[in-house]
Amino acid sequence: MPTSRPALRSHGRRRTSRDAGLGDEAPSHLRDHLRAFLDYLSLNLNLSPHTVRAYDADVSQYLSWVASTQGTRLSAVAPQTLDADSVRGWLAGLNRVGQARASVARKLSAVRAFMRYLRRETVVAADPTQAAVAPRLDRTIPVHLSETEMATLLDSIDTATPAGARDRALFELCYASGLRLSELVGIDLDDIDLGARLVRVLGKGGKERVVPFNQSTVQAIRAWLPGRTSLLTTARSRPAPVRGTTARESRRRGRLPEPLFINQRGGRLTGRSVDRLLRVYVARVSTRMGVSPHALRHSFATHLLQRGADLRGIQELLGHARLSTTERYTHLNTAELQAVYRQAHPRARLSASPDQAGPRTRSSASPTDPAGRPRST
Repeated sequence: MPTSRPALRSHGRRRTSRDAGLGDEAPSHLRDHLRAFLDYLSLNLNLSPHTVRAYDADVSQYLSWVASTQGTRLSAVAPQTLDADSVRGWLAGLNRVGQARASVARKLSAVRAFMRYLRRETVVAADPTQAAVAPRLDRTIPVHLSETEMATLLDSIDTATPAGARDRALFELCYASGLRLSELVGIDLDDIDLGARLVRVLGKGGKERVVPFNQSTVQAIRAWLPGRTSLLTTARSRPAPVRGTTARESRRRGRLPEPLFINQRGGRLTGRSVDRLLRVYVARVSTRMGVSPHALRHSFATHLLQRGADLRGIQELLGHARLSTTERYTHLNTAELQAVYRQAHPRARLSASPDQAGPRTRSSASPTDPAGRPRST
């Protein structure tokens, strides 16, 4: 296996507003505070650009709502006016327009993180979100495919063309290792070891992990590599800029990355392209809706659990920080639970003999003789 990637987390002192590029003066209004907060999320907590953009959108929505209720511009809103009443009013407005409870909970979490940051920076004296209650979330069952559906999906991909060979290797690896979409498209050639059947990925929060895969995935990747070389040769005259965080990091190290999965122009395959490709293949073999690349990750966890894998082991393979996240996959139906019980319980297979049978149930009728008169006892 190649050497591990350098850690991305900042190990020095906590970055301040001055470090974030705001000059020698402290932030003067909420936009500056928000920009410093986003830099803190990115540089100190090492959150992904997608996550930082989500925080930016949710907090900006709250601040814009406060500005509109005050009849002023955002630049004129004082941090001290962000109080509990404004938080409650904003949440009530989200509920009135029919925002999903999961979205409301996410937005509140983002605003709560921002207010805690302001309090730590002594910008506000108290956290106005402390008394806010997040809505109770519906416990939904993750969308997943059965083992038969997964086999049908993979076998339906025509590998006669380079694109088809790439797609087969792409979805084989996604299902075999239970990867997130961002992890899948971020894999470079030096991240994969076909001999050891291991792949190194960079997950949420910059956490690196090594995940195994199976022999069918090895065969699919080997079948794809000649097509990858062909696509690169064709695209060499018009090279496309390599996209993704890995590309920027590699440029700093003085070399360009070599993505495992590339598009027709030779650039890294994007997550949006992978999602579109999967939906096309699913539509050919099934009428099911809502099957995304993340459904292959759900299928990976579900099938491991159904075959008796340990929940803690599945947590490590998926890269979950909390076991409670992995427990979402314990959605076995009643028949499966009964099968597991019969197989695992030491007395489940014992036949009921007369001695083992329970006490007989007395008739609800009163004891009578054939004529219907009460019997003497």
